[in-house]
Amino acid sequence: MIRVPVEGRAFPDWSPPGFVIREVVDPWGFRALEGVQVAAWGYADREVTPGTLLRISGVTGGIVLGAYPVDQPERPVGLAFGFPALRDGAVWHHSHLLAVDPACRGSGLAVALKDVQRRLALEQGLTRMTWTFDPLVTRNARLNLGKLGAAAYTYLLDWYALEEDRAGAFPADRLLIEWDLARGPLERPAPAPEGLRVLEARGDVPGTALPLEGEVLLAPTLLAEVPLRVDVLPEPVRRAWRLALREVLGGALARGFAVVDLAREDGRAFYVLRREG
Repeated sequence: MIRVPVEGRAFPDWSPPGFVIREVVDPWGFRALEGVQVAAWGYADREVTPGTLLRISGVTGGIVLGAYPVDQPERPVGLAFGFPALRDGAVWHHSHLLAVDPACRGSGLAVALKDVQRRLALEQGLTRMTWTFDPLVTRNARLNLGKLGAAAYTYLLDWYALEEDRAGAFPADRLLIEWDLARGPLERPAPAPEGLRVLEARGDVPGTALPLEGEVLLAPTLLAEVPLRVDVLPEPVRRAWRLALREVLGGALARGFAVVDLAREDGRAFYVLRREG
């Protein structure tokens, strides 16, 4: 028999100051989380994960968390949503959404939401979590790789269809993140870029990448530069960076490397890739 909870647990001890994270169980509470997605990403209606889907997932094994200001307990400003995944006999937790209202960025909510999600997945007996992110968004890279300590092993080409015109759409490539749930958030500082630079900027545009062959593949650590604020660059430059990172990250991951961190130096950012095993 499926148990339908009527009250969700709150997690004040795992929430940052001024906020409380809690399980969402109320239908209107699920609906309110649609607005968080719009605030965080500017989604059009068709791109929003509806409250009805969150509702049914929340009672069939999914994890739906909302974050609320302590003094406004019905106004969500963050959410995390994921569900059990099954493939080839393996079961894990896949996190589909993590969103924080832009006004609350820098508050620690993103890390806290992910950590509560981790703890609840462990309660279900799951030990691994996956999710995807856009490698052009360094803010998310810093969270996923640096603060949570997860890593990316798979590059996904054209993962989503986010525009109407297939031929002219901006490629929606993603990195697939994997997180060992036995490891909590690390909150480590961004390292300095130390390794072989296989991709560097030339002004605003990407330079020519080193071929991933020969001695390059013998290097223990590779570095691939990524713009800190790709959103302020014109579309042709953004597309050039997409294709350059596709070549380097996709090629390196296919050759046994993993993306393990985001290094910073003098206003520049570099993906850190290390060979696994």
